[in-house]
Amino acid sequence: MLPASAERSFTATDGLLYVATVFIFGTGWLPLKLQLGVVAPEVSALWRFLLAALIMFAIVRVTGARLAFAPRDHLLFAGMGATLFSLNFVSFYYAGYHMPSGLLSVVFALAAIIIPVLSAVFLGLPLRRRVLAGAAAGVLGLALIFAPSVVAAEGVDGIGTGLALALGGTFCFSLGSLFSGIAAQRRYPLASMTAWGFFYGLFILLALVLARGLPLAVEWNARYLGSLAYLVAAQTLSGFAVYLLLIRRIGTSRAGYGTVLFPLVALALSTWYEAFHWTVAAAAGIALVLAGTLLVLMPERPAPQA
Repeated sequence: MLPASAERSFTATDGLLYVATVFIFGTGWLPLKLQLGVVAPEVSALWRFLLAALIMFAIVRVTGARLAFAPRDHLLFAGMGATLFSLNFVSFYYAGYHMPSGLLSVVFALAAIIIPVLSAVFLGLPLRRRVLAGAAAGVLGLALIFAPSVVAAEGVDGIGTGLALALGGTFCFSLGSLFSGIAAQRRYPLASMTAWGFFYGLFILLALVLARGLPLAVEWNARYLGSLAYLVAAQTLSGFAVYLLLIRRIGTSRAGYGTVLFPLVALALSTWYEAFHWTVAAAAGIALVLAGTLLVLMPERPAPQA
């Protein structure tokens, strides 16, 4: 994770990585919703990371990347597996039962605010005033979006539950991004650390499935299998490869900037496919969340010299 003093100007490669990240993660929320139905979310995530882990370890084997690491390295990989490759996805799968995919992406955009807050708490990095102002705007925006449904008594088993689950998933992702930043500092081979992260995420998902006694089911139709294939190939393999490479190039906080653009793609798909109902309060709330995120992401102006 690059310190503030080491931040450099974006290059054309950084820009391409950003475009790819926004497109892949912005289009991933609707396929996630299409997974919901007969198969339990934990099982859908299990199939997703089983396929991804097998492919990633095959890539490591073919490319000759290292697989042997010290115990402290595996502890970090396990942290990534828990936060980036398992618990966050289970949270968002369950949240998808209660809200449209576009709103899931709006909540996820708050990762750009949560990441610098966690960096301040756990890594001792300075917390800028803009982060606090952006956080306040984000909270107010979420209130405008979700308060009407909660007040209408839909919050116990409805959208309030979905919001809590989505926030939990966003927190997990943000924490996992910090772990990825530490891994980038240690210069692990990207394919190797991703493969081990997938492995530990898969292990956690399998433990959840066995603990809950869930059947290892598959929904044999085009909707389920097609969305699973897209999530494995595009979001899990390609998406995380691009995102982790972006972290390695420009740091955790700056890589999180792209989350503010995910909702623009996801909301467009949600409006078209799910007939997402726009209200004045929802539009104002979404605008506040995005504005707060942009406020956090704006570069600091250099102090005037005397």
